[in-house]
Amino acid sequence: MFGARCLLRALRSCSSAPCPRQRPAARVSVRGALGVQSANGERVKVQFRNISHQGWIRSIRSQKEVLFLHVNDGSSLESLQVVADSSFDSRELAFGSSVEVQGQLVKSPSKKQNVELKAEKIEVVGSCDAKAFPFKYKERHPLEYLRQYPHLRCRTNVLGSVLRVRSEATAAIHSFFKDSGFVHIHTPVITSNDCEGAGELFQVEPSSKIKVPEENFFNIPVFLTVSGQLHLEVMSGAFTQVFTFGPTFRAENSQSRRHLAEFYMVEAEISFLESLQDLMQVMESLFKTTAMTVLSNCPKDVELCHKFLAPGQKDRLEHMLKNNFLIISYTEAVEILKQASQNFTFTPEWGADLHTEHEKYLVKHCGDIPVFVINYPLVLKPFYMRDNEDGPQHTVAAVDLLVPGVGELFGGSLREERYHLLEQQLARLGLTEAYQWYLDLRRFGSVPHGGFGMGFERYLQCILGIDNIKDVIPFPRFTHSCLL
Repeated sequence: MFGARCLLRALRSCSSAPCPRQRPAARVSVRGALGVQSANGERVKVQFRNISHQGWIRSIRSQKEVLFLHVNDGSSLESLQVVADSSFDSRELAFGSSVEVQGQLVKSPSKKQNVELKAEKIEVVGSCDAKAFPFKYKERHPLEYLRQYPHLRCRTNVLGSVLRVRSEATAAIHSFFKDSGFVHIHTPVITSNDCEGAGELFQVEPSSKIKVPEENFFNIPVFLTVSGQLHLEVMSGAFTQVFTFGPTFRAENSQSRRHLAEFYMVEAEISFLESLQDLMQVMESLFKTTAMTVLSNCPKDVELCHKFLAPGQKDRLEHMLKNNFLIISYTEAVEILKQASQNFTFTPEWGADLHTEHEKYLVKHCGDIPVFVINYPLVLKPFYMRDNEDGPQHTVAAVDLLVPGVGELFGGSLREERYHLLEQQLARLGLTEAYQWYLDLRRFGSVPHGGFGMGFERYLQCILGIDNIKDVIPFPRFTHSCLL
């Protein structure tokens, strides 16, 4: 009787008290797991129970009693080692399969990693036919081969590293401008302006037929933007320092290693700016600050590119970062080219544009240090660049930054803020009516100002040493190719 009463009391107690819930497994990324270390970077004793990790199998090795998996989730070049009982082995655990692993994060006995995940449960989320998968374990595929699979190439080590660097560089550029007091402006993708004046535009039209064929959707012809500069100039009249970072489009019939039909541009505009020297200082600071941030935050990703894709690029980049960028005039550049022993496809002469072969020679001539070329002939540049009023040669206050391996990376200028000179230039080109709004900026509170643009993909090529621009953007678009 006493025993029955005790059992009843226990049942009542159990029914009235809340039942304990099992805590869900704490999710951890590869980067987070491998970052478990002391403040001074030393390996420490760790043990975290009920950990969950999700990712894709990069390698699998089965021994008599132990199964080793390397699982990667894209957060790091390195993978997390998973150690499991051999009973977990199955055909579905294959290279490329996606898995969720639960277990304990423990100190690894190996010197190669600080921690490993001791598996208690392995679930295959999505199987992968390793034989049909276009990328093979331990095989280093050429970048040209990877380009055939834009939907899968991001799963390779090299593209993963490039895209993590791209992400980090994007964040670093935004931080640079924010820390420097710039306001971020979203400039439009659809525009009626041809900022560069080159006519290499993609015209935008609705896919459905308009009832009246003569009418345009916007009442005027519109295009995909080639630059956000003119819109930034509008905003610089209110915010002093502005920048934009977004896609731009050029309908160039080119499949070269340095051209894309869609690419990203970093552009800035600064009011109350009166000298090219001040503008070049911002350009050089942006280049170096962003590169140093990437090197600090993505060392292993950068190292992979330098080691396997561009041997020697590490030293070249360090050389660029530790030296002050050089400055020469366009006239000096032409004289250097004329005196060169090298035979050029395009003969250098004053008044002609500099071609890629000229740009690369000038950088090499300057000791592989980035070089600013300033004061170009007026006839080579768009209408908005400031007239130097310098006599018979007639140049404008324009600047291009040439860098090793790439050629032109930045292009900028002081803008023509003087109403009468800008009006004359627009009249000469027959653009007065179309750019009346641009003249208004000079009528109402005009100030000296200038700005620049930097091709983001070319910047990544420069710091990583990657030869082809198609390999530093997730989905390259170029003539005769628009996969996905």
